[in-house]
Amino acid sequence: MPDALKAYKEKRNFSITSEPAEGGEAGLDGLTFVIQKHWASRLHYDFRLELDGTMKSWAVPKGPSYDTKDKRMAVHVEDHPISYSSFEGTIPEKQYGAGKVIIWDKGTWQPQGDPHTGYEAGNLKFEMHGHKMHGKWALIRMKGKGEKQEPWLLIKEKDDFARPASEFSVVDEMPDSVKTLKAPKAPKKKAVPVEAAAPKAKVARGKAPAGAVKAELPDEFAPELATLVDKPPSTPEDWVFEIKFDGYRMLARVQGKSVALISRNGKDWTAKLVPLQKELLKMKLPDGWYDGEIVVHDGDGRPNFGMLQLAFDGSNTAPIVFFLFDAPYLNGYDMREVPLVERRAALQAVLDKSDSNVVRFSDEFGSDPGELVAAACKMGLEGVIGKRRDSRYVQRRSPDWIKLKCGQRQEFVIAGYTDPQGSRTGIGALLLGTYDKDGVLQYAGNVGTGFNEVSLRDLKAKLSKLDTDESPFPPKAVAGRKHHWVKPKLIAEVSFAEWTSSGSVRHAVFQGLRDDKPARVITRETAKQVEEVVDKQTEPVAPEGKLPASLKVTNPERVIDAQSGATKLDLVRYYALVGPLMIEHLKGRPLSLVRAPAGVGGELFFQKHADIGKLPGMKQMDKALDPDHPPMLEVATVNGILSAAQWNVVEFHSQNAVGKAYETPNRVIFDLDPGEGVDWKTIQEAAALMKAFLDELGLTSFVKTSGGKGLHVVVPIKPAYDWDTVKDFSQQVVSHMAMTLPDRFAFKSGPRNRVGKIFIDYLRNGRGATTAAAWSARVRPGLGISVPISWEELPSIKGGDHWNVQTAHTRLDKGNEPWAAYAKSARSLTAAMKKLGFTPG
Repeated sequence: MPDALKAYKEKRNFSITSEPAEGGEAGLDGLTFVIQKHWASRLHYDFRLELDGTMKSWAVPKGPSYDTKDKRMAVHVEDHPISYSSFEGTIPEKQYGAGKVIIWDKGTWQPQGDPHTGYEAGNLKFEMHGHKMHGKWALIRMKGKGEKQEPWLLIKEKDDFARPASEFSVVDEMPDSVKTLKAPKAPKKKAVPVEAAAPKAKVARGKAPAGAVKAELPDEFAPELATLVDKPPSTPEDWVFEIKFDGYRMLARVQGKSVALISRNGKDWTAKLVPLQKELLKMKLPDGWYDGEIVVHDGDGRPNFGMLQLAFDGSNTAPIVFFLFDAPYLNGYDMREVPLVERRAALQAVLDKSDSNVVRFSDEFGSDPGELVAAACKMGLEGVIGKRRDSRYVQRRSPDWIKLKCGQRQEFVIAGYTDPQGSRTGIGALLLGTYDKDGVLQYAGNVGTGFNEVSLRDLKAKLSKLDTDESPFPPKAVAGRKHHWVKPKLIAEVSFAEWTSSGSVRHAVFQGLRDDKPARVITRETAKQVEEVVDKQTEPVAPEGKLPASLKVTNPERVIDAQSGATKLDLVRYYALVGPLMIEHLKGRPLSLVRAPAGVGGELFFQKHADIGKLPGMKQMDKALDPDHPPMLEVATVNGILSAAQWNVVEFHSQNAVGKAYETPNRVIFDLDPGEGVDWKTIQEAAALMKAFLDELGLTSFVKTSGGKGLHVVVPIKPAYDWDTVKDFSQQVVSHMAMTLPDRFAFKSGPRNRVGKIFIDYLRNGRGATTAAAWSARVRPGLGISVPISWEELPSIKGGDHWNVQTAHTRLDKGNEPWAAYAKSARSLTAAMKKLGFTPG
């Protein structure tokens, strides 16, 4: 229909933009829809419905809402070609609609009645079957006031999928692209399948456990990982305990007559495990993602990691056994919200129907974890895994799954080897390393036992292909010269007696090579205190963007900012949205909280100390850090941020040191505070000058908006000097800037001293001083927020309050990415002090 696309084509230069000019095929399974998230001059959602050979299109500024009370503006725009439904990319600058576009949702839609009549009458009602959009919806045309483009409203109709905005925001909680997902089909029956994490319809009793949700099987899946702890939890009755198998974590994706075996980091190992694949096919398991561990047993019936390695290359004919312990997707349902014990019961019921010695259920053992660990160790097993009975399945490392090991054992990166001695062939010993928090490979000793002739030859052949003249370790990390260096690609599983004080392993024994994870993720594994990981975690952690069920927001509709109309609930939901990003900047640091019970313009309360009894997720630091005052506060979990927001906290300020090394700050902050008459361009230039001078001093700097008028320039440093020294150094830097450019910078802070100038506030670096944390909202009209940005994008930022609580979602695709190199960039101040001519007092 060329006439229908005339307006579309006239607005675009297809020699510049990658958008399609025309084409596309009608949906085979019904009329299709797509919703594209579009970062143009303002973020909005392009809502498109296939009809009569084109995509009827509306621009929805706020996106859809599952609350039937929300009437979302939908501006009717020109028809788009059907081929536009698969467009995802960036429209170039100076082109119509310039900006990033992603496919936020896609699927099919079913009109209620004649769609042509409804469309022409401005009353189009329909059902949607997408990854995120479900149930009944309506597009209603409003009476216009002469606008060039017709105003419509997108409204959720009442059905089982409707949810109040206070409970669920689909645009906040499900922000990502679905391009790689298979488009859902409309169901044959009237019931609508619900995708993972989408609003949930009620599941009929007897069909699946409570919490299970009808869902298509995702193509990819990441497993839940356990946290190493130092001892069993204090409430063992709340836990399921299983044997820790000495093998490889493995996932099985079963769909009809297709079975794929996937490693923990997403590699397809089906070709390596053909006998196991055939066994799973023979069992005719229901569709699902099955989680477990593959092992090979020795002659005494113990899992043996070395024998598992040999089984892959055919030198060991012992069968590979697959122990299954969870089923996050099963028989057409997403089971991740189902309590662990019920998921395991459903899995066991499935396995009981088959008679396989190869695929087995991982049984629960005992109720006394201490006795179980002792028994496991006596039998020569690796340890015990504990899992909370009522926990849901999360696709990350979780405190709800813990590991209790019998001895020291972990993976190491192989960085080199020594020559064999005497009659030995191949290699003498492997040189081992682990990556530190800054991404530097640190020497961790060597291992020279646990090999046989076969493994020695195999290792030498593999290592020879990775030979290099350059040591992967820092200079002088390894004594001696008779080393052969290799590129750090291979991973060794090693058991050992203990760590030495210098950070090397003692009495190490080689267990085998691993190739189920990348070398870059190998760090020194340290057991965490169970009290910190488990016993104190009484509050369930909410998924990103969601409010935990236990959080009760009082006076949710109270307006806290008259300028934007933002309510208390808006603020709490904002912190739920950015909490996982914010916690990276808060955790471990003493805090000050700014409470605003009366909102913007009302009285403020600054709190460094508080009773945490009603603030789950917050904790008190060691009183010895500040002995003359009550204990300082720290955020322990995202729920701590939310409970503080419920307590009317708007701003979160953090200090420049962490509690574990409180006397030695690990960052320097320069707060660019503009005086009267200073425009934004001058502030941007000042920040660039600040960066240039810090570069000269050999210090890497990062920048963030303040949420107010200015900018914060942040310098990560290695903790070595005390508070007074760091503050005096920062003062010297500011003094140099003010003396060099007196027309731009003021050294004194008073308002009269900085008219037309910028005061670089170095006082933020004193002991006990705080600065608004990244992602903190500010108690100012508009509720601006402090956001990490890159130096490259600074020229495009329009103010210190460029983003606010209500527009934060337009920035979440970047998150903390602009500061990705922050941890690796910490430098000692010693060299910078010398260049500045500063002598510590």
